[in-house]
Parts: sequence; C-alpha cells; structure tokens
Amino acid sequence: MAFQTVFKRYEIKYMITPEQKAKVLEAMKPYMKPDNYGRTAIRNIYYDTDTYLLIRRSIEKPIYKEKLRIRSYGRAEPDSTVFVELKKKYKHVVYKRRISLPEKEAMEWLSCEKHCRKYTQISEEVDYFLEYYKTLHPTVFLSYEREAFYANDGSGFRVTFDDNILCRQEDLSLRAEIYGTPILPYGKTLMEIKCSGGIPLWMTRVLSEEHIYKTSFSKYGTAYRTLIFPQNHTINKYNISEAAIND
Repeated sequence: MAFQTVFKRYEIKYMITPEQKAKVLEAMKPYMKPDNYGRTAIRNIYYDTDTYLLIRRSIEKPIYKEKLRIRSYGRAEPDSTVFVELKKKYKHVVYKRRISLPEKEAMEWLSCEKHCRKYTQISEEVDYFLEYYKTLHPTVFLSYEREAFYANDGSGFRVTFDDNILCRQEDLSLRAEIYGTPILPYGKTLMEIKCSGGIPLWMTRVLSEEHIYKTSFSKYGTAYRTLIFPQNHTINKYNISEAAIND
C-alpha cells in the first residue's frame, strides 16, 4: 500500500461537546466520508532530549518548532507497518514528513542501533535530527481513539475526532496495551480541521451556528504539564516564600 509521505497544511483544533460533534457530523454527511482506518486506536511514542528540550520549546509557542514521533494505527507487532514522523510548524503552517517501516526496524533506527534501510531525503532529515539533538530517546506514550474523515471532492480537506487521550511514561512500546493518565477534559472531544487553504463555507457555517471556537491544545504539551513536569520537578515552598519575601 502506498502512503502519503509529505504534508503541508494548517491544523486547527477545537474542543467540542457530544452535542456539537453530532451537529458537525450531520453537516459533514454530504461532503465527507470516513477514511480507510475508520475508528482507530492510535499509538504514539514521542522522542525528546534528557532535558525535554523539544517540548519545553514548543510550550513557549515559538515561530518555529519541531518534534519526532513514531506512530501505529492499532497495536503493533514487530513486522507491522508503523510511521516515523518528523513534524515541524512554522508560522502556523504544519509540515509533516514520514517514513513507513516495520516496527522492529523503526525502533532500531530511532535508537541508533541500525541505519534506516530506506535511503531518502526524509530519512536523511531524521538522521540529521537524531544527530543534532544527540540524547533523543522515548519519553512518553500517547494513545487516543480517532475517527477521521476526508472530503469527497479530493481537496485534501480532513476532519478528525480524538477521544480517550491517554499518556504514560512507562511501557513505551507500540506493541503494548493502551492505558495511562487521561489528559482530555471530561466530556470533551478534540476535533481537528486539516486543510491546505480556507475552510469550506458549510463547515464555517456549522462552527458559527454551534459556537465552536478554535483552541490551543498540544497532546504532548498537555502530557508534559500533567505527568512529566510534576514528576521531574519539586517545588520547595520555603524557598518560594523566602524568594517572595526578598523580592
């Protein structure tokens, strides 16, 4: 099966209720259809440095940011196809480049045990990324249930709905079961609109009618704030009090 390897698009996020989701799905019916994966349990392993440099930079909302992850659609086996993805964002535009590999080969590559057997421009970019940041290693497992839809007109317009977003720092394997700490607000679904240009008028209309407004929500960023930062940083209340007095 041929997979798309290069993406350039806007990714706009919305936090919606079940009622709002139902309205959006109804409005989508004449224009969109489910993709080939249907409702899928997506597993991701994010890579970062020893000091979590990538996600700390990302949280600061710079003009340019980047991340590296490996993704599977469903539970992986050693020979299952997974995706090594290098994702960059510059001036609100997302650039994603990915390579499909068997899970075992992908993990060996990112752990620098073996070179990627697919020698391409993208593999060279990932190799440079690994060399540049030097201490990259798996830092968090993120999973979620996704429903994805694409436009009937071939425009590349896509809409995804993510539920049950979980994160953890142990058992960092795409072969593992899904479990972890929930990071999505209770009763909410994360909707993403992915487009290379403007949003279709029919979608703009339902967003306006249902009072659905864009939001900022990073899965890895939220995992860092919720799980990683509290576990790796302790705050001495006495030092804080002393600092406050001396200020």
